[in-house]
Amino acid sequence: MERAEAEAIYDAGREVVVEVLLAMDRRIQQLEARVEKLERQLASNSRNSSRPPSSDPPRTLPKRGKDPSGRKPGGQPGHEGHGRELLPTAAVEEIIEHWPERCRCGHVFALGERVALSEPKRHQVEELPALAVTVTEHRCERLRCPDCGVQSTGELPGGVAQSSFGPRLQAAVAALSVRNRVSRRDAVELCEELFGARIATGTIDQILARTGEALAAPHEDLLDHARGSAHLNVDETGWRLRGSQRALWGAFSENVAVFQISPSRHEDHAKELLSDTKAVITSDRWWAYSHLPLRRRQICWAHLRRDFKAHAEGLAAEKEFGELGLSICERLFWAWECFSHTSDRRELERQIRVLQRELKPALRRFAGKAARYKYVSRMARNLLKLWPALWTFTAMQGVQPTNNHAERALRGAVIYRKLSLGSQSEDGERRIARLLSASITCRLQGRSLHAYLIELLSAHARGDPAPLLT
Repeated sequence: MERAEAEAIYDAGREVVVEVLLAMDRRIQQLEARVEKLERQLASNSRNSSRPPSSDPPRTLPKRGKDPSGRKPGGQPGHEGHGRELLPTAAVEEIIEHWPERCRCGHVFALGERVALSEPKRHQVEELPALAVTVTEHRCERLRCPDCGVQSTGELPGGVAQSSFGPRLQAAVAALSVRNRVSRRDAVELCEELFGARIATGTIDQILARTGEALAAPHEDLLDHARGSAHLNVDETGWRLRGSQRALWGAFSENVAVFQISPSRHEDHAKELLSDTKAVITSDRWWAYSHLPLRRRQICWAHLRRDFKAHAEGLAAEKEFGELGLSICERLFWAWECFSHTSDRRELERQIRVLQRELKPALRRFAGKAARYKYVSRMARNLLKLWPALWTFTAMQGVQPTNNHAERALRGAVIYRKLSLGSQSEDGERRIARLLSASITCRLQGRSLHAYLIELLSAHARGDPAPLLT
């Protein structure tokens, strides 16, 4: 505003000046709210929100302080070593003996003097054999019938006719592509360099398609088994289909993982995944899970801790709310840590009751309509609404206070999505959901994915029922 304009407003009289000042005040409040919102977005990172650590800019990396003891990093003098254990002699393919040739005094040992005084010093070297594919040529011979003169040709066995590659090589390609997230082109190079196998990128896709088809029945069985579990960890993340936004859902029990790709993160798709399960569901506060009864829910306290940390970085009442929440979280995690060592559930319940008596009145206060609570009232009211679902872990065996189990299981799928940019077709979505389910389930069970895929593809080639993972 120029000086002349200001003087003109002043000369227009008292009412005009008041209106201009009120309009300017409203504009200032709008701009302050916008600046505050932008500052919150700028301060958001993986430690105070649900953003992944990969989205953090370099400046948000935590600075490591010096060890107050002054010790250097790594093993300290006198600590107990953890060397590599030797395999028993029965598991060794070759033994090579090394005898001393001469003594320090100059004596040269003769062959007749090679009598061991005690057990030898053992050193084992593990090495890969020279890897190369074995090529088997199947010849379908022709014969002419001496009676009718018709020519007949031999037929390939069912397990051979489907592919030019055996189940072990196909399983290796599938494991490299899914578990190790190797691209199609890199898989071609690895197969040539490691195995001496001639293979094309299109063949990689055919192998993955065949593996996904073979996994149809095991995937359905995993889904049924997950729905029948006593408790499940459920989470969802983004996915891409030809560049458009989709959602990857995952449900995880102690030893089973099942993935599904849906159009969105809507409640309808959560219902489709969980169906009529009676399991206790551990999840975050995403609204798609609101249809579940509170007695069968456990809210993730790791998510709550990040939310409280974001509020603790605010001012006044918001800072007070965040610091209170962080204090509750730290004591709750300590109580759970003690319980994990002692299994004393009565002591866990006693410690949690102390936290409940402190938290609930505070939530009621922060849920008020006063202006100073405007940044925390929504979360406080939501926690009061979800109150029974905050403490399910104290009474239910096997339920944990966090959803870390699901987040760890989803991490590999998220990395796969970032590297592959998602899927290019609906068939590709179904395929990757089945492959990821098999991969993570094998990991949870401590089972070899490669060995399972060999068994699966061998049965598929023979036309036998697929081996299940449950």
